[in-house]
Amino acid sequence: MSQNTGTPELPDIFSILAERFPGNPFFKFIYLWEHITFSLIIVLVLGILAYFACSKKSLIPGRLQAAFEIIAGGLDDFVCGIMGPKGKRYTPFIGTLFVYILFMNLSGLIPFIKASTASWSTTLALALCVFFYVQYTAIKELGFLGYMDHLAGRPRGVLAFTVIMPLFMLFLHIITELIRPLSLSLRLRGNIWGDEILIGLLAGFGIKGLPLLFFNMCMAVLTAVVQAGVFCLLTTIYFALVLTHEEEVIE
Repeated sequence: MSQNTGTPELPDIFSILAERFPGNPFFKFIYLWEHITFSLIIVLVLGILAYFACSKKSLIPGRLQAAFEIIAGGLDDFVCGIMGPKGKRYTPFIGTLFVYILFMNLSGLIPFIKASTASWSTTLALALCVFFYVQYTAIKELGFLGYMDHLAGRPRGVLAFTVIMPLFMLFLHIITELIRPLSLSLRLRGNIWGDEILIGLLAGFGIKGLPLLFFNMCMAVLTAVVQAGVFCLLTTIYFALVLTHEEEVIE
């Protein structure tokens, strides 16, 4: 059970250590920042896997290298299928997001480990990375004035001489841009956190809850994949909207 909120969450290794050694400042510190710690562990795991996959490249790849090539090729096809050829430049960022989020989502299904994406601080940080990168891309590709023109709805003709409509569109688009990190982060956090709560609740039923627990674990795996995909799909669309307007300006 969660010590802070009373929600039926399963204990993780850091909460157990903090409870077992209440006077130890290190365990207390790790417990307070457990979501960040678990996310860093995922970074370490992915780094080790990437090292072994790339350290011995060959024309006839081994299983690990082949798996990485399949994942990278699939993500590149996914991004370029939405954004076109220019999507290749954003595949590393979006692909890294997908793999990182997927591993964090799935880690919550491992006993004594908590999914970092069950914390809003983690998902908000990821969403803010997307937000600032999209804004940077928009200003870089369109220029500051071009981006303001895009946010104002690109008024032309009679609309260009009106004031209310362009200002209204500018205000509406700015609000939309600011809301995106919130919706992006809360959607991911809510689904993963909800799965963890449900698993903790079913685990409390003991043997009687095993069938439902097994079914929910299978659904949680599906949710982990889908939510990582949805996060990256929306990220890809945000970039595509900017690049589409860039092509319109060039034409």
